[in-house]
Amino acid sequence: MKRYQVIEANPTVAEFIALRKQAGWGEININIAQKSLENTLYCVCIRQSHALLAMGRVVGDGAMYFYIQDVIVTPTHQGQGLGHQIMLNIEAYLQSAAAQGATIGLLAAKGKEPFYERYGYVSRPNTSLGNGMCKFA
Repeated sequence: MKRYQVIEANPTVAEFIALRKQAGWGEININIAQKSLENTLYCVCIRQSHALLAMGRVVGDGAMYFYIQDVIVTPTHQGQGLGHQIMLNIEAYLQSAAAQGATIGLLAAKGKEPFYERYGYVSRPNTSLGNGMCKFA
């Protein structure tokens, strides 16, 4: 990766809100963003000249359940391997943090499933797993 800095730390709240907005994920309340970041188990950011270009984080209970969340790359930097680097860092973290038998999940955006399949994630339903489900508040 060209002159990018990979940093294992949360972005600032303002950066998190801005990155989500740039990616078309909508704006969130500053207090919600703060609490969300505070409850992160692991976060990796990619920066260039201090500017946040991409991030990804892991949330969960830190023992049995881990969820990959907020894998975001600015639209102008997509297709340059930043998402791949984010996932390599996340996978390295999970290798050390998740015990044998732990569940690691994610909710892929429609059409993004092949990106995550490269790292061993499987789409549901399949022959052994039912549909994944979610509910938005």
